[in-house]
Amino acid sequence: MAHTRARWAVLWLALVTAWSALAQPTAAPAWQARAAEAMARITPDAVRQDVETLVSFGTRHTMSDANHETRGIGAARRWIRDELASIEPKGRLQVFDEAFETPKGPRIDVPTQLVNVIAVLPGKMPEATNRRYYVVGHYDSRASDQMDREIDAPGANDDASGVAVVIECARALAGMDLDATIVFLATPGEEQGLLGAHYRSSQAKGDGEDIRAVLNNDIVGDPLGEPGLIRVFSEGIPRNASAEELARIRGLSAESDGGSRQIARYMEEVARIESCDVRPMMVFRPDRFLRGGDHSAFNERGFAAVRFTVVHEDYDRQHQDVVERNGKQYGDTPEHVDWEYLAGVARLNAAGLIHLANAPSTPSNVRIVTAQLERSTTLRWSASPEPDTAGYEVVWRDTTEPRWTNARDVGNVTEVTLPLNKDNVFVGVRAYDKDGYRSPVGFAGAARE
Repeated sequence: MAHTRARWAVLWLALVTAWSALAQPTAAPAWQARAAEAMARITPDAVRQDVETLVSFGTRHTMSDANHETRGIGAARRWIRDELASIEPKGRLQVFDEAFETPKGPRIDVPTQLVNVIAVLPGKMPEATNRRYYVVGHYDSRASDQMDREIDAPGANDDASGVAVVIECARALAGMDLDATIVFLATPGEEQGLLGAHYRSSQAKGDGEDIRAVLNNDIVGDPLGEPGLIRVFSEGIPRNASAEELARIRGLSAESDGGSRQIARYMEEVARIESCDVRPMMVFRPDRFLRGGDHSAFNERGFAAVRFTVVHEDYDRQHQDVVERNGKQYGDTPEHVDWEYLAGVARLNAAGLIHLANAPSTPSNVRIVTAQLERSTTLRWSASPEPDTAGYEVVWRDTTEPRWTNARDVGNVTEVTLPLNKDNVFVGVRAYDKDGYRSPVGFAGAARE
């Protein structure tokens, strides 16, 4: 009996190892052609012009002059809107302002009208066009005194750099036919409490908008010695999960497998597939230590959202008056921005948006069947609705691994049994289409059938 069990264990290990050897799929030619085309359109000169123009408005403080033609947040906002509206081919982007009133509060000393600038690139596939993917940057700025609306606050890295990513992604993608819809969003009021992002996400929630991912770019221009990396922050547990949902997460040990965490993994994989110059360094926390950003507002309303930020922030250049003290220069000015690096961050975002928008939906209702105890793992899921869905891959990783390390193509089915020990690995399913685009992973829950 012991000899039989030993032989079975060896055969089992050999089979799993053989399947693991097939783990990582090769990139499809369609990926390379479309993403390379978009990334080639994003240049250091273009992002430099965006940032320097935004800096030229002197201050973009949330409560600065909204009516002056050349200074203040209003002039900056009108320039962003006009830039988006001028992108060729004209008319592809639906560009509009989203105005809202902000009452007096801790960081707003007078009631103020704020305006989100939005451009929408509608998806071309009827079954996918309702899916939306956001790329976000905030166009307001601040100096040392958070309430000083008069002093110069250039905000080159924080966050003209993120707005440049939004604008250049719009330029790169506007001429492409993508399956799902892309939303390009420039927000005000981030420095005063994520005001624009809270309004947009609350409107989206109320309207039932199907937002699948939000890529927030905030402080993405000054790499400070790490020109090949950009941090991507992601929550593991949904911010406002119910008691029932928290119990489910604990039961599955799924604390690191929420929707935002899967988007972070997805962007890291896209960067490897597309050989991006700037690659994500995944940080498994919602944001920097005890801090937040515009993506947090989307997280609060149940949307998957991540934040891109440079690896090392220089606090002498962030939230500082432009001044020299004791021979040291302070202030967030353009000379500290690395234009090639910033263009690389924009290319990473563009590549990720192309993959997300063209891939099928993430398979839903992915579950491990628990009708009986067994060493194999039976998975079932609901099919992705897009007509070009060609099949599915089961992915898995050791419980201590941050990335999905293994994948098995199981064909165009919605049930499969694999010789995987569910006790020792995390498992998920992703869909792929006829061109080879792959969806984010649907993490496997549990069900009796």
